[in-house]
Amino acid sequence: MENNFIPYEKALSILEEHKGNFSTETLTIEDSIGQYLAENLVADRDFPPFDRVTMDGIAIAFKTFEKGQREYNIETTAAAGAPQATLQDPKKCIEVMTGAIKPNGVDTVIRYEDLTLSGENAIITIDTLNYKQNVHFKGMDIAQGSVIVPAGKQLSPAEINIAAAVGKAEIQVYRLPKTIIFSTGDELVAVDETPELHQIRRSNVYGIQATLKEWGIIADLHHLADDKTVMLKTVSEMLHEYDLFIFTGGVSKGKFDYLPEVLEELKVKKHFHKIQQRPGKPFWFGTNASGKKIFALPGNPVSSFVCVYMYLRFWLQKSLGIEPKTQYVKLKNDVEFKPDLVYFLEAKLTRVTDGSLMAEAIKGNGSGDFANLVKTDGFLILPQNKSQFFANEVYPFVPYRTKW
Repeated sequence: MENNFIPYEKALSILEEHKGNFSTETLTIEDSIGQYLAENLVADRDFPPFDRVTMDGIAIAFKTFEKGQREYNIETTAAAGAPQATLQDPKKCIEVMTGAIKPNGVDTVIRYEDLTLSGENAIITIDTLNYKQNVHFKGMDIAQGSVIVPAGKQLSPAEINIAAAVGKAEIQVYRLPKTIIFSTGDELVAVDETPELHQIRRSNVYGIQATLKEWGIIADLHHLADDKTVMLKTVSEMLHEYDLFIFTGGVSKGKFDYLPEVLEELKVKKHFHKIQQRPGKPFWFGTNASGKKIFALPGNPVSSFVCVYMYLRFWLQKSLGIEPKTQYVKLKNDVEFKPDLVYFLEAKLTRVTDGSLMAEAIKGNGSGDFANLVKTDGFLILPQNKSQFFANEVYPFVPYRTKW
């Protein structure tokens, strides 16, 4: 049976059924930023690999301090990078530098700020010490053999740092799909053109392209006029070149909305066309026999933006083996929405005194009001079968700003 006007949850399950099966490649550590790990990063040694001094100062045997000793003769100096030293006389001390391996025979480090130094003598000027203070002990952070970063994680500078620390000069990553984004419609002109009264500039595709770039996918752009013959020829050629297709516009019931017909003629199997949601109801998804994935989004900018964050992101995460995490926020103001649809409502986040997030619903002027997106931080997901949503109730939230 054809999937027409399906629930939001059904759309997600269909996308999961058709998740991508990405191949892998090996990149140098310098070229891996923003890529997705296709292997676990595993600790090849304990972290830290030795008992590490964390303060410049002296190291002593704590039992001498307990017995009342406060003045120590400096026996030697232990520098970072030097082999492990050994205290010969337990009543003396070793001068230590941050990063040095803790010498044998000592267990507690006193920083310079708590000492008076005079020649080769050090006097402790505080009355209380903690046993084993200022020592970062072997394996305290990560034990050898532990997974530090799991496969599927996008590599930020923090993960690159870990890769270097475990000796990964080359990293196995997923090869992300070669992607193209199409704008459609004769009313659209290039960004650098001055539109006539009946025209608008192409903007949706740039927002989607920028979003995909944040997610590690570099996408090409192409425009299709409202000409079925040209659309057929162009998309047919592109199906041999690209893996992931994103269209904006041309999927509704307008006289010039040729895209569903074009995709059908090109043997692309439709898995769904409409979703029980607002905005973004006329959203089309399909695949062909070669495994190419086609996302045909509504042309209205807010609708296409919603579908990218609700569905394309979900598909990408599932394809990478990442389990999507749901963020929840409290609703700041009452909302009424009578249609029996999932409502993706723009909202602005603030953090309240208890540390939780509060979402203020900010209604725009419909799915064409893309200017409202700059006032908000993401979308509330307000469920079907309910028309009244009250302040302080908790709902899922999908952010499109990275700060949240």
